[in-house]
Amino acid sequence: MINGLLGKKIGMTQIFSEDGDVIPVTIIEAGTCKVIRVKSEEKDGYNAVQLGFGEIAERKVKKPRKGIFDKAGAKPTRYLKEVRVESVDDIQVGQEVFVDIFAPGEHVDIAGISKGRGFAGVMKRHNFSGAPASHGTHEAFRHGGSIGTGAAWPSRVMKGKKMAGQMGNERVTIQNIEVVRVVKDQNLLLIRGAVPGSKDGLLIIKKSLKKKGKPEVKQDKKES
Repeated sequence: MINGLLGKKIGMTQIFSEDGDVIPVTIIEAGTCKVIRVKSEEKDGYNAVQLGFGEIAERKVKKPRKGIFDKAGAKPTRYLKEVRVESVDDIQVGQEVFVDIFAPGEHVDIAGISKGRGFAGVMKRHNFSGAPASHGTHEAFRHGGSIGTGAAWPSRVMKGKKMAGQMGNERVTIQNIEVVRVVKDQNLLLIRGAVPGSKDGLLIIKKSLKKKGKPEVKQDKKES
């Protein structure tokens, strides 16, 4: 069984529940996705499927990638991503995956590339408090402070030190977020709350492993 889809973030709006409560939702165009390749544990060491999403013209696809689609007998797509599965016994190349693999009330994990904020200082990027702003002059109100180790050893800045730098534009996963509504005929998912990324950004939606509780945000390692 395929437990994930590729989708595109449309934007945010709000809907009303049967009790009259206002629910903020993100609208996602999820699928239709096509299985381009099946990877098995016997041959590849793990079970997964490669899903294609968003058809594009053949002239826009480079020859190595075009060969993947030709082998599958499918039209080229803008995105091609892997989704892990427990078993590939009932999955075939060319099979289509629709948005109705999810149901209202179900919880999902959604991954996307966060909005890029450019170069940011430590107060904006890491929520530093800054220096005192009253009673006397100070030369570094928004400075990060010392970055040294306080001794001759190890004579370097330690890895992972919180400093100024590029903010955003990295893979972020929000876990255990609720599916409010599924609109199958339009391939739409309505997700409670916000999801990572900008408008028209690619999202990877998978069935949640945790199922219950409040949404949790996980910062993934930056992709190279």
